[in-house]
Order: sequence, then C-alpha cells, then structure tokens
Amino acid sequence: ITSKKVLTLVMVIDKDQQRILLGYKKRGFGAHLWNGFGGKVEPGETTQQGALRELEEEAGITVNPEHFQKAGLLLFLFENDPVGLETHVYKTYQYEGQIRECDEMRPEWFNFADIPFTQMWDDDKIWLPLLLKEQDPFFGRMYF
Repeated sequence: ITSKKVLTLVMVIDKDQQRILLGYKKRGFGAHLWNGFGGKVEPGETTQQGALRELEEEAGITVNPEHFQKAGLLLFLFENDPVGLETHVYKTYQYEGQIRECDEMRPEWFNFADIPFTQMWDDDKIWLPLLLKEQDPFFGRMYF
C-alpha cells in the first residue's frame, strides 16, 4: 500500500438481551450489506471523536465516552488498490437517544444467534464473534 484512510466502526451491543445493533447500508461503499456504524475520521478529530460523530449521524444515538471502548484495529487491503483502510473498531453497551434510520443506514437489532453473516463483509465472521465473546482487543489484516 502507498497510503491509508483512517476509518471507524462502532458496534452497539445489548449484553442483557444478547443482541447487536447493525445497519443496512443503503448506498455507497458496502451498499446492501449489514455492518456496524462508522466512516471517515475528519481532519482534527481523534478516531474516538469520529466514531461517536458517525454513530450519531447514522443511527441517531449518542454514547458517553466513558462507556465507549476501543475493541480492535483492522487493516483492509484490496487487490489492485494502493490505499489501505485502517479501521478502528469501538464497542459500547450503553447509548442514549432514539435509534433512527437515515438516508445511508437502516438500523436493526439482531440476536447473536441470528447475525446475517452471509449479508456482511466476509471478514466479519472472523472478528465479530471475538468481540461478542469479549475476546478483545484484536488486530486483523484482511485481504480482498
């Protein structure tokens, strides 16, 4: 790779009900796949600030930074693309506000046993179970 983009990914987990909040991507990169919430880190933002902003933009909810934890780091490399995606993964078990759909994402809760891995990025089935079992932090390098 000759350069990288710094991105964020937020996983909202309800431990009591054993479920996770995912968003159906309606347009853009990753369209028609279920994923966590996140995106680009803006100039002057930390990865945590970018993750919190993206979560509010895409799902309408906020998280107290005290209840926001770094869970992992994933580096995505794509064949014939010199730009790597450095993705900082965060998790939270608490949020405030009303979950809502936006023009980019449609949030939906999934029981841990019913996560739609066949409609997600291929790497999610590798690292997401680690996160749900609290076997984090983790690091991964994914090749597409």
